[in-house]
Amino acid sequence: MKTPADGRKTHPGASADPPETGGGGVSDKGGTLNSSPSRFGRAARLSAPGGFLLIFLLASLFGAAWVGQAHLTPAQTWAALRDGPNGTTDNDAILWSLRLPRIVLAALVGASLAAAGVAFQALLRNDLADPYLVGVSAGASVGAEGTLLAHKDGAWGGFALPLAAFGAATAAMTLVYTLARRRGRVLVTSLLLAGVVVSAFLGGVSTLLLQFSHPNDAQYLQFRLNGSLQDATLGQCGVTLGFLLAGLLVLSVEARAMNLFSLGEESAQQLGVETERFKTVLVVTGSLLTAATVAFAGIIGFVGLMSPHIARRLARTPDHRVVLPLAALAGATLMVWADTLARSVLPDGRELPVGIVTAFLGAPFFLSLLRQQGR
Repeated sequence: MKTPADGRKTHPGASADPPETGGGGVSDKGGTLNSSPSRFGRAARLSAPGGFLLIFLLASLFGAAWVGQAHLTPAQTWAALRDGPNGTTDNDAILWSLRLPRIVLAALVGASLAAAGVAFQALLRNDLADPYLVGVSAGASVGAEGTLLAHKDGAWGGFALPLAAFGAATAAMTLVYTLARRRGRVLVTSLLLAGVVVSAFLGGVSTLLLQFSHPNDAQYLQFRLNGSLQDATLGQCGVTLGFLLAGLLVLSVEARAMNLFSLGEESAQQLGVETERFKTVLVVTGSLLTAATVAFAGIIGFVGLMSPHIARRLARTPDHRVVLPLAALAGATLMVWADTLARSVLPDGRELPVGIVTAFLGAPFFLSLLRQQGR
């Protein structure tokens, strides 16, 4: 991995030179870059892997619908889909009341965590950043847990839960970023240590809240916050979709600024990026995306770490305008299969917390990245 003169780490495959800027980009001669080749290049990088991931995601959604404790054949699954939510057969009830909300929520959660991962990796200019690793998930968990224990999760039309998680997640990310910043730079070791410290503290707060709760509430919350989609509803899918679309819209607008910010904060300022506003926008957006996932699915680690890397490998570019949509598709597909495995691997109707499945996948991935950065 290349290390430019200022000591910062770049993404795998990234160059220390300014990335493509599309229309209106600044050239080294003071003019603007020709936007047409850049747009055609982005379209070429996006179309093939994007088409592949989209087809794979759609196939995964359909395949996950017939996998579970009550096995449905592809023909039965298709028939239940045609019957719609008002169907009268057992298969209709299984699909529309149980599996479909869960599968759709899994995809939305995966896409949200992937987009949040892109945002935090761009903000911190480090490819080890992830909502789980930098304390954002722990912060959102405390906010969601407090709301659930107060039995206020249904307030404000169902938005009280994700909004409480959002407020706590934003506070946690701001604290981690402040602790990790030294002399204008965020080092890997500082980031990881600050994330560990904040996550440990918030984990203690979470445990303390459980101690003061009713035993039935404590048992339910402990399982749910470890990562579970078994209580998914179409209403939760709608709220999560709203958060996801808002986050993707903001990050798409900021994608060019993310490319410039990867050159360093000072360089980005010289190229016209309002860095303080930019950092605030990414903190808020990343926390927003994480909040909805923790509120409805609990803490699910490493999806936000793995998905941007998968996207960069497929696109063969660090350009955030290409990486962002690919990462969202990769994260959605990854979460669909992680949840499918979690609900089908154990006998007798039991299921694993989906956070355990992603941890088994993500921990070796993270260690591999950490070892590469150490070289």
